[in-house]
Amino acid sequence: MKLIYHIIIRLSIILSVALAIWAVFFYVRMIDEINDETDDSLEDYSEQIIMRLLAGEELPSESNNSNNQYYLKEITTAEAQNKPHIRYLDSMVYIPLKKETEPARILTTIYKDENRKYYELVVAIPTIEKKDLKEAILYWIIFLYFGLLLCILLINVWVYHESNRPLHKLLAWLNRYKIGRENAPLKNDTDITEFKKLNETVVKSMKRSEEVFEEQKQFIGNASHEIQTPLAVCRNRLENLMDDESLTKTQLEELSKTLRTLEYITRLNKTLLLLSKIENRQFSGTHEIELNSIIKKNIRDYEEVYAHMNIDVEIRESGIFKVVMNRTLADILVNNIIKNAFVHNMTNGKINIEISSSKLIFKNTGQGSSLDPQFIFKRFYQGNKKPESSGLGLALIKSICDLGKLHINYAFEEDFHRFEISG
Repeated sequence: MKLIYHIIIRLSIILSVALAIWAVFFYVRMIDEINDETDDSLEDYSEQIIMRLLAGEELPSESNNSNNQYYLKEITTAEAQNKPHIRYLDSMVYIPLKKETEPARILTTIYKDENRKYYELVVAIPTIEKKDLKEAILYWIIFLYFGLLLCILLINVWVYHESNRPLHKLLAWLNRYKIGRENAPLKNDTDITEFKKLNETVVKSMKRSEEVFEEQKQFIGNASHEIQTPLAVCRNRLENLMDDESLTKTQLEELSKTLRTLEYITRLNKTLLLLSKIENRQFSGTHEIELNSIIKKNIRDYEEVYAHMNIDVEIRESGIFKVVMNRTLADILVNNIIKNAFVHNMTNGKINIEISSSKLIFKNTGQGSSLDPQFIFKRFYQGNKKPESSGLGLALIKSICDLGKLHINYAFEEDFHRFEISG
């Protein structure tokens, strides 16, 4: 998930919680303020009635053509002692003038006159409908939330993209950068200190990678020359020594084993060097290559070499399979996968090759059970050890396919080992 999406999700969660807390706090404080103002009015109204009552003046009517109401009644001493003398509550009262029930704030006051009689005065003032207020606050909070959230997110997205423009340029440059090739210099001017340091660090790192790459290329070239030469000298000396007629049969057998070992080391060295060159992308110059003709040519060569095994080869073509890669690597790819089908086959075995415009399928008999698909393309993995096999053939095939952006898959079907190459 991109960084901007992480930011948007976290901002949304934080803003949701913050606005919810703010809405609750705002509602509680608003209700407290409304109740406080209403209670002041109730106290003033109640004091006026009590003062006129104690002064013997005429009391106003219980409904004085307004929504304000009061009720006065005498109570016993026991009732006065058992009730709180001042009490506030919210309730619904009937308004005779409107002939309907409305929410009201009610103040109940108990007082005593000069005759030591107790009276209960109930004063009511209409107030807001708190249920309607809650709904109104909820609707406006939702509207405010989405509006505010949208504005904040849009602003954050704009600020994020503008602030991270140097980072996106750097990532695009890195994506285009190819080690071992001519690359355009990094042009990423910025006044942000962190991005300046990042640019400098990345450029230094890529420069070091280029130096390491050149050192690897030089090492591979030196290794190819320095190792192959003494191996060839050893082989020639052994071959010359085997021509000595004074050698016994046992000595000849031992020399023959040593020669086979040297030949194995030579093949192994060449394959490892080739793998290193492929992984270092030292094969340049790609072309569109038709593999059908290369497959047919290599098949004829291997049929002659392995004629003693009497292997039945069948090729079915339904299209022309084309790839874009280095011509040398295309030859190595075809040669190795065909060689694998012959080397790991059996006497009187079969090889079926299917060629279409989208894929190649090689099937061969051989070991009667499936190889491990997780390790079959690893270096030196071998299901059945063959004397002429180095264990690097399939690893080499996989490296070439990866370089040429081809997919290779292995399966074991109906006693056939199946390798499929597709674009």
